[in-house]
Amino acid sequence: MPDTQGHHLDEDMLQCIEVCTDCHKACLQTIPYCLQQGGHHAEPNHIRLMMDCAEICQTSANFMLRGSDLHHHTCAACAEVCEGCAVDCDRMADDTRMAACAEMCRRCAESCRRMSHQMGVRGRHIVRKFLPGELLCEVSIISFVSAARPCF
Repeated sequence: MPDTQGHHLDEDMLQCIEVCTDCHKACLQTIPYCLQQGGHHAEPNHIRLMMDCAEICQTSANFMLRGSDLHHHTCAACAEVCEGCAVDCDRMADDTRMAACAEMCRRCAESCRRMSHQMGVRGRHIVRKFLPGELLCEVSIISFVSAARPCF
């Protein structure tokens, strides 16, 4: 499958896109279930984390689909959020639906972690050419690009 520049996405990336999309769907479909169950299932922090997980999974898949050269940053963040969501869902692992959601989040975390490491995410700062002859320093927090300023 070609990206926006006509390059073909490799099998690892296609698999990561699929897993991210599946995790997005699993979390979104589990949220109403959690709200119906009440109790620990419906705790605001748990619901918020599931929504965060669904959103970052969709964002990571979108970055990869459009061939963004920053997809490794969203994948690194996705791995962290998915791992946290899996741990939170595991608190209710006696519920088969929650155990399945936790497993999907774990699979996504693993896939995104591999994808982010393939691209060399090691620290919190990256420097890349922005325009010919001009450098742009991008400072990231938890692997997200949060601010951009010219390098001096």
